[in-house]
Order: sequence, then structure tokens, then C-alpha cells
Amino acid sequence: MAKAKTQKSKSPSAAESGYALIRTGGKQYRVHVGQVLEVELVDAGEDVTFDQVLAVKKAPSEKLELGAPLVEGATVKAKVVSQLRGEKKVIFKKRRRQGYRRKNGHRQELLRVRIESIA
Repeated sequence: MAKAKTQKSKSPSAAESGYALIRTGGKQYRVHVGQVLEVELVDAGEDVTFDQVLAVKKAPSEKLELGAPLVEGATVKAKVVSQLRGEKKVIFKKRRRQGYRRKNGHRQELLRVRIESIA
């Protein structure tokens, strides 16, 4: 089964506004203003603030500001779009010739957010 390729299109607003590297849920994401992103579920209301910012580039003409490990005072604010569940992952354990089989499934709770600002 072949996976469909998705093309990443850069919008002019993304290039003008710069980007940030954030860490949440044990993963790192490169985000820009207006981007919709699915992250692991965090306890939040309408708005989410990501304060673990690894790097920031506010405009194309500015230099990349790297943290060691985090950028001081940098935050990324996002608005919650929806809460959903990820694709089901099947866990199957088997011991050959022993009659031992276990099948289990897991669906990760996700939060879909839209990046509002990078400060």
C-alpha cells in the first residue's frame, strides 16, 4: 500500500512572519503563524501557550536565535481548533508454539491548534 505524497506549500505570510521551533509532548515542531498543527493532548482551554521554544526567526532578514536549550522569554501562542483521536495503532504479541497471543490497540488523544503569534 503506497502512501500518498503531500506537497508543502509555503504561503507568503509564512515567509514574512518567520518561524519557531517548539517542543511539546516529547516532539519538536517547526511552526509559523497561521499554521494548523496536531499535537498531543495538553490540559488547556481556548488558548494554548508553548513556552519551550528552541529557536526563533521572527523575519527573513533577522538572524536565527538559538536557545541553549531554550530561548529566554520566547513563547508561541495558539488557539484550539478541535480535539480529536489519532489513527489506531495495533500492538500484537506472540510466542511461537506456546499458544500465547495478545492483541491490543491504542488511539492517541490529539489537540488541533492554530498558531496565532510568535513572541
